[in-house]
Amino acid sequence: MNIISLEMLRLGMSSLRLHKLRTMLTALGIIFGVAAVICMLSISETASADEMRMIQLLGTQNIVVNSVKPEAEIQVSQGNQQMLAYGITYKDLDIIEKTIPHLDRVVPVKQVAFSVRHRDRKIETNVFGTTPEFFSTVNTEAARGRVLSASDEMKSRSVCVIGADIGELLFGIEDPLGRNVYVTTPSKTAPYTIVGVLDRVKTAGTPRKGVEDRNINMDIFIPFSVAAKQFGDITVRGSSVSREFKRVDLTTLYLAVDSTENVIAVSEIARRTFQLLHEKVDYEIVVPYRTLQLAEKKKQNSQYQLGSIAGISLLVGGIGIMNIMLATVTERTREIGVRRALGAKRLHITIQFLVETAVISMAGGLLGIILGYAGAYAIAHIYKWGDPIVKLWSIGLSFGLSVMIGIFFGMYPAMKAAQLDPIEALRNQ
Repeated sequence: MNIISLEMLRLGMSSLRLHKLRTMLTALGIIFGVAAVICMLSISETASADEMRMIQLLGTQNIVVNSVKPEAEIQVSQGNQQMLAYGITYKDLDIIEKTIPHLDRVVPVKQVAFSVRHRDRKIETNVFGTTPEFFSTVNTEAARGRVLSASDEMKSRSVCVIGADIGELLFGIEDPLGRNVYVTTPSKTAPYTIVGVLDRVKTAGTPRKGVEDRNINMDIFIPFSVAAKQFGDITVRGSSVSREFKRVDLTTLYLAVDSTENVIAVSEIARRTFQLLHEKVDYEIVVPYRTLQLAEKKKQNSQYQLGSIAGISLLVGGIGIMNIMLATVTERTREIGVRRALGAKRLHITIQFLVETAVISMAGGLLGIILGYAGAYAIAHIYKWGDPIVKLWSIGLSFGLSVMIGIFFGMYPAMKAAQLDPIEALRNQ
């Protein structure tokens, strides 16, 4: 059987070498089909990696509660000024810490300013007061220096940790560690010493979304105790002509749950708690674990859709193989008759033609893998997504399909060739 197989392989390869151009044109459908499958699955994987990384940065064991401006504005008097008051309060924080089960910690975040300066450079950014647990909660750490410590919080030190882009914009090539930045508001300017620069948040493309819709690379973090003492609960934004006054005790709360199994249950308890504490919906509850599940399902559906569309091109390639092989059978009818007359069985003829289609589909599959990866890399480069994400299973799937399609669509021409009557085949001119 091994001798027969080797002989059939030799004959099949010899026939393909005699018609190189036809063989290449036959393989083109498979080449582009495999390339399309790999390229489209890579596009889906690479494009969704940005969203998936952002969700994972929030932490799958976290529940994020944000203060949001209500549809019906709540106006309170503050001397001669009217201001908007809404969002999470210190009372909410106290009740949540005491009543909601399965919480490892609750991390408050308070926005206090919208710009900083160093010497003559001033940039628009977001300044947040938070506790040292914030950085481990959102899975980020310092690339240089350190993050905020418990000692900074207890002693109310005027220190800060800056995002990667802040260091480049304010200091250029200079080392920002140990230098001062001035947090500015319409009513106050306060100096803070930089003790750490955060690691750059990288996504599938350019560094973009870090924590929620904020760019953590452009944020500054100071101790929560300092933020509360120096800036209070009232923030002012705008020019001297038009200013917006608002009172928001806490901008965000991170509820770190002890395990992922309890995340959904705790999120429902938190939702009911806020419904009881707030008459108006001036908060938003985000559950990254649930969002991650939805994003994964969305990515999976997208892969199925794109893979199916790309698979059609493989099907077209298979039809092309069958079409060419049928023409080849007609062209080689006399050759088949001679081989049958010399003692070749139908099985031998079938194997010879199947070897040809298998070789074409395998070679087309290998070339398609190279072309697909090159296409994925080119698209990722054009859209600045970074390196393309090509999964090994997508390569294996597309190559396996190409071989199966080649053999399946080559089966009919091979069987038709084997069923030719030897006498009629020899009469063919």
